[in-house]
Amino acid sequence: MVQGEALPVNTTADGERKTLILTGASRGIGHATVKRFSTAGWRVITCSRQPFSEDCPWDAGPEDHIVVDLASSEDTHKAIAQMKEKLKAQGSRLHALVNNAAISPKKPGGARLNTLETSEEDWKTVFQINFFAPVMLARGLMDELVAAKGAVVNVTSIAGSRVHPFAGAAYSTSKAALAALTREMAGDFGPFGVRVNAISPGEIETSILSPGTEKLVAQIPQRRLGQPEEVAKAIYFLCTDQSSYVTGAELHINGGQHV
Repeated sequence: MVQGEALPVNTTADGERKTLILTGASRGIGHATVKRFSTAGWRVITCSRQPFSEDCPWDAGPEDHIVVDLASSEDTHKAIAQMKEKLKAQGSRLHALVNNAAISPKKPGGARLNTLETSEEDWKTVFQINFFAPVMLARGLMDELVAAKGAVVNVTSIAGSRVHPFAGAAYSTSKAALAALTREMAGDFGPFGVRVNAISPGEIETSILSPGTEKLVAQIPQRRLGQPEEVAKAIYFLCTDQSSYVTGAELHINGGQHV
């Protein structure tokens, strides 16, 4: 390499291939994020409740996929051990952790569940997946993140800051808590060289959109739904040196819907 030449963003100064661990990788924003990082040459370790799909195009997918039920604390700890083993096997550090997995239970027909209607069991499950799992993963992989001076990105939501017509009460409050957790983690992880940020998507065009979402378009200044690829690009920015002095931030990706 010529002196002064810029390094590819997918490798470190010593030529190590960068590694991402991503939860909720099987569809929507997660699927787009895998494609964005894979295209840039990153190794991507994916995690979801579903086994790896043979239809997925990225290299090493089956070998670098972990089936995990984040609703189970025990299963999450087992997955963390698997992640550590996969990193160690290839001599990799962890350059980025993206906590994207989340659930939002609905009533029959897809209607939102409010605070009066959400069962105690649903409250606990939603918070385990949407809130507790991210901090469990970040803490469990702390050594690997510190070794790489890596980055954590938590996926929150526009529903975390306002009552949303479709997102349920448990989902919305878990995302608000995750935004607060991001700030706390940024303060705690920062002295170790690890940055922690959040992205807060608005109405993104995926296969799991709630019926009636199209009616919200008129309230969005850009007058359109967002695309998963647009969210993935923002996640990528927060995981690279282009955002090296950004931590504790929540980046809104919603076409101006929050203004």
